[in-house]
Amino acid sequence: MPAKTFDYDPDDMVLNLFYEDKDDRWFPGDRHLRRMGRRMLFGEPRMSGQLRVFLNLCAGLDRLDIRYRVNDYRHIAQHPEEVACIIGRTFLLDKFAWKNPILLGVAAHNHPLDDPNLFKRLPVKKVVVPGPWYADMYRPHWPDTEAWPVGIDTDLWAPSRASQKTVDVLIYDKVHWDRERYAPDLIEPVRARLRREGRSFTELRYGSYKEEDYQDALARCRAMIFLCQNESQGIAYQQALSCGVPVFAWDPGGPWRDPDYYPHRVQFAPVSSVPYWDHRCGAKFADTAGFAAGWDDFWAGCAANTFDPRGFVLDNLTLEQRALQYYEIARSVAQQQKVSATSGVLVDGWLTGMG
Repeated sequence: MPAKTFDYDPDDMVLNLFYEDKDDRWFPGDRHLRRMGRRMLFGEPRMSGQLRVFLNLCAGLDRLDIRYRVNDYRHIAQHPEEVACIIGRTFLLDKFAWKNPILLGVAAHNHPLDDPNLFKRLPVKKVVVPGPWYADMYRPHWPDTEAWPVGIDTDLWAPSRASQKTVDVLIYDKVHWDRERYAPDLIEPVRARLRREGRSFTELRYGSYKEEDYQDALARCRAMIFLCQNESQGIAYQQALSCGVPVFAWDPGGPWRDPDYYPHRVQFAPVSSVPYWDHRCGAKFADTAGFAAGWDDFWAGCAANTFDPRGFVLDNLTLEQRALQYYEIARSVAQQQKVSATSGVLVDGWLTGMG
């Protein structure tokens, strides 16, 4: 939703955002020294997904002129009735004596089993997770869970000129579970098909590039093959869509196969590698046979400009749209707190019914 169509009362609510990427390890403040040391040794760090969520949320709020504070612990301690929006990470839950109603996520837990007593232990009122299948996995444990994807900066991730399109395909490799199986059974057959057809391609592997490398690759490539078992949101493929690059996505479905949880602790299905998607984005395939069968139609669609990936992002995933959704979720938590306060009293900072 464009900012100019949003009727916002700046006095209604100021968001209290809390995000810290690193915790102190040995002594107070040592996270800053560790960060400086890593920068000196290894250069500028790569953008983490959690930090990108926080920065894009703030950018969307700025475009809507929605006011917010960041890590203002003094203010939140003095106003226990205000909502604390803890975006991440989980160590923040134990860093401060929270009395406020908490909106938690999205950069928090991998699964409710990581903190099964969370809603009893702390005044958490709602959890947000990046996508719909992830919310379905959470709700049996934490019913007050809602899907919220962060927005994509469509000005930064924008289509390049046709003259820049010198490479046919970008292979985006985010295959991390059972890689020893999928490298020969999936990745290599994809490369082989492109070589047989004389298609030029380049590759990026998740975790080994910087954002500017990805921007450059998208600017040069006509299409992207996205190889990932599942995504809670999938910011990377959505950045490609925003650049007008159609995506041929491996979407195997099936259970959530995180080896820390599956199959001994969690058995949940189905998952998706492209949880936000419609026909404008490109096409999907489930396995190597599906790739072989679907590739020609996908490539023909790219050549004929039948896809509209950027249109999908503009309709669903702009910074403003998603920041407004987050604001509305936070406001609903605040309103719920006000209603509860009319029928209860605070005892040691906790709300107790008058009943």
